[in-house]
Amino acid sequence: MSSLAAALAKRLSGSDKCLVVLDDGQWRRHPWPEVHARSQNVAEWLRNDDVTALGLAGDPTVELIAAILGAFQAGVAVSIGPGPVRGADSDQWAQTTLTRFAGMGISHVLSHGSHLERLSAADGQLIVKELDALAPVGRSTTFTAPEDAAAVAILQGTAGSTGTPRTVQLSPDAVLANLSGLNARIGVTTADVGCSWLPLYHDMGLSFLLAGALGGTDVWQAPTAAFQASPFRWLNWLTESRATITAAPNMAYGLIGKYSRRVTDVDLGSVRFALNGGEPVDCELTARFADEMARFGFHAGALAPSYGLAEATCAVTVPEPGRGLIVDDAGHAVLGEPIPGMSVRIEPRDDGSDVGEVMIRGSSMMSGYRGGEPLGADEWFPTGDLGYLVDGGLVVCGRAKELITVAGRNVFPAEVEQVAAAAPGVREGAVVAVGVGERSVRPGVVIVAEFRGPDEADVRADVTRRVASECGIVPADVIFVRPGTLPRTTSGKLRRLQVKRDIIAQRD
Repeated sequence: MSSLAAALAKRLSGSDKCLVVLDDGQWRRHPWPEVHARSQNVAEWLRNDDVTALGLAGDPTVELIAAILGAFQAGVAVSIGPGPVRGADSDQWAQTTLTRFAGMGISHVLSHGSHLERLSAADGQLIVKELDALAPVGRSTTFTAPEDAAAVAILQGTAGSTGTPRTVQLSPDAVLANLSGLNARIGVTTADVGCSWLPLYHDMGLSFLLAGALGGTDVWQAPTAAFQASPFRWLNWLTESRATITAAPNMAYGLIGKYSRRVTDVDLGSVRFALNGGEPVDCELTARFADEMARFGFHAGALAPSYGLAEATCAVTVPEPGRGLIVDDAGHAVLGEPIPGMSVRIEPRDDGSDVGEVMIRGSSMMSGYRGGEPLGADEWFPTGDLGYLVDGGLVVCGRAKELITVAGRNVFPAEVEQVAAAAPGVREGAVVAVGVGERSVRPGVVIVAEFRGPDEADVRADVTRRVASECGIVPADVIFVRPGTLPRTTSGKLRRLQVKRDIIAQRD
């Protein structure tokens, strides 16, 4: 049995805490020993059917979560796939999902509900089975775990925001190291309660769930679709669960901070750690979230802007609890220090500045990309992110591939995007700034934003004035598109390089 499977089995089999899942609008409690028993049922099936790698697709039910844990118990690599996004063709989603799973070396797929119907009808070589029947509540026999440890526990797809998604291979030891390091940094105890709506196919959502399970806490898990349908329900869930720990991307904090007048009758006094990760931190809106939620008992010190990536299982740098949002002299959020077992350094660039590429290594690192060269245990991994170190931790400015150079000056897209998003009618979190014509005589910045309003010309001029005044750059063009048009990854990140390619293709 792997180190990860053994640690989870020991914790869950004797826990008096629960997994609480939102099912058809109702919270349903499942004691962790019940979830563990369900996971052993799945593990037994995986062993009996000689499953080499498992794919999962569906809502985060107790059966699906048990299947994740069951894969660890059986020594079978597992990958969770995203469901179809709103407006997508479900048949095309099913075909794409099976193709993606097949490319990962997955042999069997478990699903339920409408997801199962579509996957079963799709044309593929994989074996698709109904999940719920394989994860019943009780066990009649004792599961015998394999003696050999699996080389890979999780097959994690990367976001693909700057290129073609790849598959990260995470060993059981790496996953356990990351979960343990995260819990140690946060100071998790069995008195804590976690509450999350993050998708389990994303590294942050999966790690939040597993860290809570390993820490022996109550974990409240809602479907991401429930948050998307009504984002302010997140605050109600925090109130009902009396959650002490939660996590969300910057978008969620910004949305609630911006429209805080809609919030009523919630109690956030129990929250001691609110991780902000997965997206660049908008310091102004995040601070506004803390200020506005203070009247509901939220403590500003609970804010925890952090940094992570799939190649490191998830968490890389996380601040100490109680530190809150710290903004450096350049206006960027400080993202904390490396968690136990991880190290960070900055690879200098040729421009002589303190900004360089963020390099990481440590016990949480992947063994390599599927089909690629293995990553050495002591090898520094180039993240592709640009940043620098200050007292208190890491600062990340943006992606190296997305850096815009105009007249010898480096411009970070996020700075331009935040300014442009303040214009009336421009959708928050739906703005992309890219550099075009870098090799031409007159390179420039093009802003593409989702817009809804009657006066495009005036708002376009307003965006230009704001960016020129606050960023010192006059945009070469401001393009408005319909809401929902900008390309995103499955985890919701904007694909800046795809926008840039589309602009260049239209101009050629």
